[in-house]
Amino acid sequence: MLDVNTIRTQPEMIRQMLINRNKDAEILDRFLSSDSEWRSLTDENNRLRKVRNEVSVQIPKMKGEEKEAKVLEMREVAERIKNNDARMADLEIIRDDCILNIPNIPHASVPIGKDSSENVVVFEHGQKRKFDFTPKQHWEIGEALDIIDFDRGVKVAGSGFYCLKGDGARLERALINFFLDTHAEQGYTEVFPPVVVNKAALTGTGQYPNLKDDMYYLEKDEMFLNPTAEVPITNLFMDEIFEKDQLPILYTAYLPSFRREVGKHADTKGIIRVHEFNKVEMVRFVHPDTSYDVLEVLRGDAEEIIAALGLPYRVLLLCTGDMSFACSKCYDIELHAPANDVWLEASSCSNFTDFQARRARIKFRPEPHLKSEFIHTLNGSGLALPRTMAAILENYQNEDGTVTVPEVLRKYMGGKEIIG
Repeated sequence: MLDVNTIRTQPEMIRQMLINRNKDAEILDRFLSSDSEWRSLTDENNRLRKVRNEVSVQIPKMKGEEKEAKVLEMREVAERIKNNDARMADLEIIRDDCILNIPNIPHASVPIGKDSSENVVVFEHGQKRKFDFTPKQHWEIGEALDIIDFDRGVKVAGSGFYCLKGDGARLERALINFFLDTHAEQGYTEVFPPVVVNKAALTGTGQYPNLKDDMYYLEKDEMFLNPTAEVPITNLFMDEIFEKDQLPILYTAYLPSFRREVGKHADTKGIIRVHEFNKVEMVRFVHPDTSYDVLEVLRGDAEEIIAALGLPYRVLLLCTGDMSFACSKCYDIELHAPANDVWLEASSCSNFTDFQARRARIKFRPEPHLKSEFIHTLNGSGLALPRTMAAILENYQNEDGTVTVPEVLRKYMGGKEIIG
């Protein structure tokens, strides 16, 4: 969340930011109105309490009608304080709800735009594969090789789920291991956090309440299935204070993730948009002075994996209207899928500045004698598995229906070179 004082002192900047992000500025007006009344009542109660404290010292020295009058007056003061406190509690709920629903401020380098059509391609790598035969869709390849079973996945869990079999399951596991091993070489510490998370963790990273309708809720236990490993990893450090020399901290993790994909055509053919998907995540906790430089490094960590797989890709700088709620700057890395000549997002690399740290209360101490400050957090997919799998199947398919295993994955598949 944003610093309350920033919203108070720069309301027009916040208003323009909301407009640039396609958000209703009414939430800012609600905040300013409730906050103004809350501060006014706070000042009034401070004055009333001061008067009450002064008079309480004088009353024992009074007598008769004067004393009775002052006692009655102080009862009225106490009632006024009580009523103000009750109103202030209501205003705090409104104010806090507004703060939790105001998004992060985009960095100056982020292009202003309404939607994904105004994202900017900043880098492209590799050549699109040219075929001397008609390339098949990834789901056609998967079904023909009997490595993806859609019907039985639906039988077990419903639409938006699928089952990997044989070399399909083995390829998925190979990708996960390759991703994790590469991130370890890049300096990340591997963790395996819980798959289920509580509301506090989701609030900490900004998914709650913003995306609550897109998550699977376990009502009996008041828990959620994690929508991304970013949530449990980041919140491992909730309410903690680091020393300066402990930064940066680099974590990576593999977890299955779950999203309801409300209103996003979850029944799209294949494995492009599904309810459950595997993903390897990178999370960095860094000094505030370094976070935008670190974002470029994080992006490079994701690109290194894609380049090693030999897949053509491009990098997009997202515009204000397409960035996620908590981001200040975000790159999407997309893989080329040749069957339909489309680009598939396999990674998002984001700088959240202190937005998540403020919500999760994660701080560091610049010097032993100085007050603690909020750290900056970043995260990147390294990578999301379904779309990477789809891109591999389509780019490495052969005319006879087989699929060549990317060279870097063969050691994870017992030396297998061809899926057939």
